[in-house]
Amino acid sequence: MAVVCALAVVLALLLPVTQSREDAAAQTAGRGAGRGDRTAAGDCTDADAQNRSPAPDSGPRDGPAVRKIVERGSLVVGVDQNSYRWGYRDPNSESKTAELEGFDIDLAHAIAKDILGDEDKIVFRAVPTSERITAIQKGDVDMVVRTMTINCDRLEQVAFSSPYFRTGQQVLAPKGSDIEGYDSLSGRRVCAAKKSIAEDTLTDGRTDGDLSASTAVTVVPNQLDCLVRLQLGEVDAVVTDGALAASQAAQDPTVTLKGEPFTKEYYGVAMKRGADDLVRRVNAILVDYRKSEWQKSYDTWLLGTLGRSDGPPAVTYE
Repeated sequence: MAVVCALAVVLALLLPVTQSREDAAAQTAGRGAGRGDRTAAGDCTDADAQNRSPAPDSGPRDGPAVRKIVERGSLVVGVDQNSYRWGYRDPNSESKTAELEGFDIDLAHAIAKDILGDEDKIVFRAVPTSERITAIQKGDVDMVVRTMTINCDRLEQVAFSSPYFRTGQQVLAPKGSDIEGYDSLSGRRVCAAKKSIAEDTLTDGRTDGDLSASTAVTVVPNQLDCLVRLQLGEVDAVVTDGALAASQAAQDPTVTLKGEPFTKEYYGVAMKRGADDLVRRVNAILVDYRKSEWQKSYDTWLLGTLGRSDGPPAVTYE
């Protein structure tokens, strides 16, 4: 509980710290399906939104987006600092500065190392769940590496890399609760983060009739705020990504995941639309990262909460 409290009180951050490529054709057989079949512009559906990223290219070093980063001498990355095992500060760290660490943080360092030759030439900026897209569009960050799900609506606002992680929405509730999963949320008080897939899912559930109108939904800026409300008894359950829910359950042994994931989703690195040179460069970095570093990072941060992994998701490019 001390870890939760220490993490929850920290809400803002500006922290400066200072390959061979596989054939793209070898990465095929993308997987994906979500609850419903949400569509956006063109023929995009959420079931294949993760397949909409351009093919990797390690060459673009003079493209405008990459050149801007190189000339600045640092990569500015929007991250979370409250998601245990993904992007967080460990208050028990021996380091006096309690540097950011986690699965997403490892990937951000790998991108900085490839583009700038030094994994520490990076500036982390903490962004709430609700501000991820705004931070990219305003140019406050070069990219967001923050458990961000790829879907059609978001593809109209930002560009995404190919997927680096697969997850799905899941319910988190107290161990003693009789809630069994998404289908048992009728009449309950449920929390979700603003502008998250969880909020979209709950909204769609009401529209489609999958979720009872008697379900009271509370929306907060960050998904960890939902865990705090659950601990205080202000809500009965949390809906969020299963990967994040498992980490929250690891923080607080009085809560647990209820039921199976009821969507299939993929995390990607989000960047500004039109920054094609940077998107292709990140995709090239991810080709190598999946081969050499992904499993090591998973075993370090996520094995204890998620169990054994089948490895990174397969990839199909547009």
